[in-house]
Amino acid sequence: MIKETENGLIVNIKISPNSKNNEIIKNENEVKIKITAQPIDGKANKCLTEFLSKTFKIPKTSIKIVRGETSKEKTILFVTSDKEKIDLLKKTL
Repeated sequence: MIKETENGLIVNIKISPNSKNNEIIKNENEVKIKITAQPIDGKANKCLTEFLSKTFKIPKTSIKIVRGETSKEKTILFVTSDKEKIDLLKKTL
């Protein structure tokens, strides 16, 4: 699910930690993001934030995990008002 709000874009994702590569896999029902880090001491969340930041050229401070800190299913808020970045996020995720 992708939802545009006044603060930016909210996206529901599922992560797969301890993977071989960092990558985004999109299918009809969900967005799955593979992360190389292990889910220990917040390493997977940090790796996820860094990966999304580099991929979409958004500052790490503008990517917030609003739900699912300790879960594989997460709700991410991308804080941006840049229409081009929002369009790119919608297209990719």
